[in-house]
Amino acid sequence: MNNMHYLLTAAGAATGEGSIMESVLSFAPILVVIVVFYFMLIRPQQKKDKEDRAMRENLEIGDEIVTIGGIVGLVVSIKEDTVVIETGSDRSKIRIVKSAVSQNITAKEKAGK
Repeated sequence: MNNMHYLLTAAGAATGEGSIMESVLSFAPILVVIVVFYFMLIRPQQKKDKEDRAMRENLEIGDEIVTIGGIVGLVVSIKEDTVVIETGSDRSKIRIVKSAVSQNITAKEKAGK
């Protein structure tokens, strides 16, 4: 116990202003990498997620959509968290969750005009 106390006291006494600055500077490259990762990877992904969420919330009946599975269809009905789409020439209907909607083709066409 005495040896441990002595080691901690000696380490605290040896730490001066110069060594504190060295410690801060040794962490600087790590902080730079974290900041770069945030602006290069995390922030753009959050922005894309926000845009996807807004696209799903703004679905309207009659919009042509594509699901994450590649199914293309027209929105027939919208509930809280599900969408019924009509696909194919035989007008078959599929009920999917909103989170499965990958693209709103109608909204992209309107934005392009």
